[in-house]
Amino acid sequence: MQLALVIGTATSTVKHETVKGTKLLIVQPRLADGVSPDGDPLVAVDAVGAGVGETVMITSDSRFAREWLNTDATPVECTVVGIKD
Repeated sequence: MQLALVIGTATSTVKHETVKGTKLLIVQPRLADGVSPDGDPLVAVDAVGAGVGETVMITSDSRFAREWLNTDATPVECTVVGIKD
């Protein structure tokens, strides 16, 4: 898991069957200090209802994504799994 800042949303006219009906967020991963960027922004599937400007926890655990989306295979690489208080 890693902290990230939600910097926007993504709109898609065509989505993979397994992610239809989900919200896509643009997130900027952060280093351990919680401020410095860690690489390029990512597209993440929102599992918790996060919004722009919130600090969230992201994971690249594909097992969580498959269980949450109730599928055996999905192209999801990044999922928002929590919102920092």
